[in-house]
Amino acid sequence: MQSVRVIHLAADDVSLVLACFAHELPLVLHWGARITATDDDLLAFALAEQRPGLDDVSDLPYRPSVLPEHSRGWFGRPGLSAHRAGAGWASSFRVDTVVVDGTSLSEGVIQTGAASVTVEAQDEQSAIQLRTEIDLTATGLLRIRAGVRNEAREGSPLEVEDLSVALPVPTRATEIVDFSGRWAHERQPQRHPVVRGMHARPSRRGRTGLDATTVMLAGTPGFSSDAGEVWMFHVGFSGDHEHALERGDGTLAFRGGELLLPGEIRLAPGEEYTGPWVYGSHGEGWDSASARFHAFLRGVSRSAKRDRPVTLNVWEAVYFAQDSATLIDLAERGAALGVERFVLDDGWFRGRSDDRAGLGDWSPDPVAWPEGLRPLADRVRELGMEFGLWVEPEMINEDSDLARAHPDWILRAREELPARYRFQQVLDLTQPEAFTHILETLDALIRDIGVSYLKWDHNRDLVAAGNPATGAPAVHAQTRALYRLLDELRARHTDLEIESCASGGGRVDLGILERTDRIHPSDNHDPIDRFEILRSTGLLVPPEMMGSHVASAVSSVTGRSSDLHFRCAVAFLGHFGIEWDIRDLSDAEQTELAAWIARFRRHRRLIQTGRTVGGGESDPWAPSMRGVVAEDRSEALYTIVTPRSTPDTLARIRFGGVDPGRRYRLSASVPDTLGPPWQIPDWLRAPDLDGDDGRAPVFPGGLLSTAGLEFPTFHPERAVVVHLRAVDAS
Repeated sequence: MQSVRVIHLAADDVSLVLACFAHELPLVLHWGARITATDDDLLAFALAEQRPGLDDVSDLPYRPSVLPEHSRGWFGRPGLSAHRAGAGWASSFRVDTVVVDGTSLSEGVIQTGAASVTVEAQDEQSAIQLRTEIDLTATGLLRIRAGVRNEAREGSPLEVEDLSVALPVPTRATEIVDFSGRWAHERQPQRHPVVRGMHARPSRRGRTGLDATTVMLAGTPGFSSDAGEVWMFHVGFSGDHEHALERGDGTLAFRGGELLLPGEIRLAPGEEYTGPWVYGSHGEGWDSASARFHAFLRGVSRSAKRDRPVTLNVWEAVYFAQDSATLIDLAERGAALGVERFVLDDGWFRGRSDDRAGLGDWSPDPVAWPEGLRPLADRVRELGMEFGLWVEPEMINEDSDLARAHPDWILRAREELPARYRFQQVLDLTQPEAFTHILETLDALIRDIGVSYLKWDHNRDLVAAGNPATGAPAVHAQTRALYRLLDELRARHTDLEIESCASGGGRVDLGILERTDRIHPSDNHDPIDRFEILRSTGLLVPPEMMGSHVASAVSSVTGRSSDLHFRCAVAFLGHFGIEWDIRDLSDAEQTELAAWIARFRRHRRLIQTGRTVGGGESDPWAPSMRGVVAEDRSEALYTIVTPRSTPDTLARIRFGGVDPGRRYRLSASVPDTLGPPWQIPDWLRAPDLDGDDGRAPVFPGGLLSTAGLEFPTFHPERAVVVHLRAVDAS
């Protein structure tokens, strides 16, 4: 009998079964719904599919491991592409040790719950050590990464061209959903069949990318938010990376890792390279798969540890036209509405009257701010709000004192500078002097002004981003330097919160989100587009980590008009805020906006701790829904948006996630123009979210989640917010 090591990890409703045959790299025998099996069962399962071959050695189909090897007969994409001056490229690894949470497994079976598996392997002929780490978290999220070390004592460096792990998926997953987009229209879904070969979504922008897929889903036919078996994948890296799905001879696997530029990773003897974490989540419907990502982020983010403050960002109020009197006026008006965080956006620093100059000169402009920013920050705090500040520390304008003093601090692969984008270039954080300058400058700003929040922007892709002295590619090193910069700032300022903004939603990934507290999903605040962007982004990011702002009636991006109720209802299930010149509010608008802020503050604990649910994505004529349900299912909130166009005047809305054995009191916030008054069903005449629950109708949870309630779709693009509270809840 062939020797085998079998590992069964189980957490929540997920199982992962791994096997290492003899000294081969681990295979995934099962990843999906939780199984129950004895050790003998698992051993028999692992050995059942072994084939004798000719003389036990040849003509056997290769079962790809988590790092597929060309040298063993894999003709798809190799897990490792590396060489030494063209030699040693056909690596073949022999496993030395398999360790499960500190316990070494030499043979046999080990079964446990959430755990970490580390596999060490060697290729002595190529002098490469391979380390593979596989984790299953307590909530069933799977993650894997690999690293290689140059074990040669001398000679040519080991040049790593690609390191791509594989997460196998059953071939019954025959459909893919991934995402594309552009500025202000990020994460637009596309559904298509799995085909043979490789479906790849590379991003070579030096940041996650406005057109990046963010997540990739594979599932059984017709899978949706609450139906069908689905596997969701994500590469947790903020630089160049790739998501791909590879279909071969009876095999299907997600392939993910960092995309490396030519010569970017050249390992001298003793040096090593570790790729990014690649994540996978299994569930029945993508809401359950998404919940595992949300639980992971809530476990590492500071944003989960305190109530999300209502935020006023002043960009669309003043743009670059800043002065103390105007900003203090905005702060006072915001505080009166219930705002808890005031953010001064682009335009505050030296020489910054437009976007052509000033990046890199991070001190208050003496013309706009003759007394500096401390008086404004102090006044903001007197009003009971936190003070936040916009920065873009990775960028530099050629028209800046910093660029004139240090032209050698600008990334470039050639003698000439790369093409400008938004009149800016990229500051080389890989240079110790530049890194230290930015770190100390930001540290002083935070300390001297009393900044509690940084809106951290990144407004250009990295083009020809090379080391200024050598021209060698620098995207990998720049990304790692950014991580070190964020880590050091957060270590120095333990209460500091940071938002990841990159031309809106251009940097959304777990690499950045482990170091920041929220993202700016898009520069587009038009509620029609924003609702879809929030739904797609929310597959990875929990609602409280997505900035969700109410902007002006006429969108600055699309030019469309929408009423205040619609804008507030769409923004409600997120990190609520305002991006609007509130000096122009009418008395009625002030009253309505203040009421929505009070509602958010009343319900934000549910929004930032609950489980998200969705609906309507499979029918373009049906209303769309975003919801959040308390972990104990004692209450829930749903935003329902009528479609842009439909032949129907009524649809049925099912309220997912509630407990079918409980009864729920229903209240709602309904716009004035949802439909003709005589067509509005009685349940939508329930008391408003601010009303008396004692007058609200009560429905069984089983009816709400299974049959649902009729909902009018007469008027397009209207939003209703529904609150359910179990009648036995305190």
